[in-house]
Amino acid sequence: MRTAPTILHLDMDAFFASAEQASKPSLRGKAVVVGGLGPRGVVSTASYEARVFGVNSAMPMAQARRRAPNAAYLVPRFALYKEVSEQVMGLLRALSPLVEPLSLDEAFVDLEAGGTAWDERSARLAGVKLRADIRAVTGLTGSVGLAASKMLAKIASEQAKPDGLVLIDPGTERELLGPMSVRTLPGVGPATGDHLRRAGITTVEEIAEAGEDELVRLLGKAHGHALFAMALARDDRPVVSDRETKSVSVEDTYDVDIHDRVRVGLEVARLADRCVRRLRGAGLSGRTIVLKVRRYDFSTLTRSETLRGPTDDPGVVQEAAARLLEGVDTTGGVRLLGVGVSGLADYTQEDLFAQAQAQAQAHAEAVAAAEPSAQEHAEAEPEGPAGGKEPAVERRWSAGHDVRHAEFGHGWVQGSGLGRVTVRFETPYSEPGRVRTFRTDDPRLEPADPLPLVEPRPGEPGRTPADVEPGASGAGAPEADPTAPVVSSPGGQVPSGSGDQVSSDPASRPKSRSGGGGAATSSP
Repeated sequence: MRTAPTILHLDMDAFFASAEQASKPSLRGKAVVVGGLGPRGVVSTASYEARVFGVNSAMPMAQARRRAPNAAYLVPRFALYKEVSEQVMGLLRALSPLVEPLSLDEAFVDLEAGGTAWDERSARLAGVKLRADIRAVTGLTGSVGLAASKMLAKIASEQAKPDGLVLIDPGTERELLGPMSVRTLPGVGPATGDHLRRAGITTVEEIAEAGEDELVRLLGKAHGHALFAMALARDDRPVVSDRETKSVSVEDTYDVDIHDRVRVGLEVARLADRCVRRLRGAGLSGRTIVLKVRRYDFSTLTRSETLRGPTDDPGVVQEAAARLLEGVDTTGGVRLLGVGVSGLADYTQEDLFAQAQAQAQAHAEAVAAAEPSAQEHAEAEPEGPAGGKEPAVERRWSAGHDVRHAEFGHGWVQGSGLGRVTVRFETPYSEPGRVRTFRTDDPRLEPADPLPLVEPRPGEPGRTPADVEPGASGAGAPEADPTAPVVSSPGGQVPSGSGDQVSSDPASRPKSRSGGGGAATSSP
């Protein structure tokens, strides 16, 4: 392990929720929950204001709504999060060529490799500057941990949350780790933690006291050796700039179980196509196709097929996934489907394609002979009372997503349901805006791209408030009765009544855009 705290760990504070608060002035300082909003949705990120009510990541959304019924519940906007993440990673790469991203909002940096830091003072200055740069470029906050190893740097960043900096001086690691819970150490989850607790081991110090032989007896050779080393603050893992991707996969959880076998097949084909797009986007191919099916009774089946060589052809992946589906009984209903590709490589084997195309054609002919096609299913849909087709599916407006109105400018969907969509017209640079309600099929309303969280300066590229006027800040909108009743809807709250409705909201604007204030802290 190093003798200077030159490993930096950055963890953005409540990243998705903070980005939404920075984007929406009316949500700053309020409880915000981002995730799937369906009956089986899961919390992706909760703002610190929502965490006060006990809402945490990975919690079922239904449970989160019970704990924080008045929070704002939003669908993720991954395009925005990826754009902000790229800005943050750019700042990290300016510090060092050795940057190891762990996710969109988390990364390790080897400051010594970039000549940015070589001792405690220079490391602290680098951390302070990074936090300031992140706030200036993105409007968000991040917590920084500095230590002589990756494990300790991550522990330090957790102690720094939210919006702080903690540096662990070399030589103080054992003293710091001793009283901490065993769950602090990487790789100690609920099961391992419970196993250690039953053996009378609850702190890191007690792990060290138990000895390596006892840990091997309790946990096995590999895990026991690793855990003992971590308890003694030994961690020689280097920062690796290019982490090898093991697999690429996509999956969807459905609000209502799917029973129709044809629909299941179409969903698998769609997921296979999405998986291949991700695969190609990463410049990869793979040999093993994996199908994941979670059935109505929560039993999960995984099936895989290994090809003769790697591929990134959508037809090949769809064909393999369809073959795997043939061996799975879905008659009771399906609640989750997933398609993945593993055994990754950075090339494809061309001679697979002709074989796969022939197999795909034969399979398609067999399916066509046995089952009606998707088009035939559509043509066979019941007709309306007048003898015509059922009305077109209502336009869906996801809560939190950006829209633009021909008259009122840029805004975001506050909720939808009952044939209405409620939009709050504001931008990241405006005061909290007004709310208006429209019919879901209003031709003046259309989806829009997210705006940058920090207003571009004159002469800089990027969208500016002038691009989203008029009405983006709610100026000129008529006042309405703030006590007007609201009706619940699947996507949020919609003011009652028909036609355009306007409601007002307190026009307060907190100084911090991310909602996670706090001063930097010193090393323990």
